Amino acid sequence: MNKIRGAQAGFTLIELVVVIVILGILAATALPKFVDLSSEAGTAAANGVAGAIASGTATNYAARVAGKAGTQPILGDNTTTCSKAVLEQFISGVTLTTGTGATSDGNTYHVSPSTGAGTCAGAINAGVATKCTIQGYKGNPVQATVICTGT
Repeated sequence: MNKIRGAQAGFTLIELVVVIVILGILAATALPKFVDLSSEAGTAAANGVAGAIASGTATNYAARVAGKAGTQPILGDNTTTCSKAVLEQFISGVTLTTGTGATSDGNTYHVSPSTGAGTCAGAINAGVATKCTIQGYKGNPVQATVICTGT
């Protein structure tokens, strides 16, 4: 008896079906983009590890030039420079191994010399940058820039 003229009581069945169809189309369009982002995430994680190594070695070089005690020498050929023993001094929270190829878990990264990179061998190479390849779980290998300290 108290009806308001011109007001609707709710949505019609057709309006609800149209909305559901539109949402289904949007979901079907967006879903393939989000299905396999793990390789991109793996590359981003390896970039983070490479950045941490680069930052650590650059800080080490600057402290060494300033004469601060406790710095680590980074010298030798690329196999020595890109070794687990040298690089794990500059990063924590991840496991470094030597070798190539993707690892089987998300917290382990292979380190190896980059082909065609400079070398830290020789006393005159203080401040020279060389490259080490970092490969993590899925994703692409990335390069970490390592600053040589010389003697």
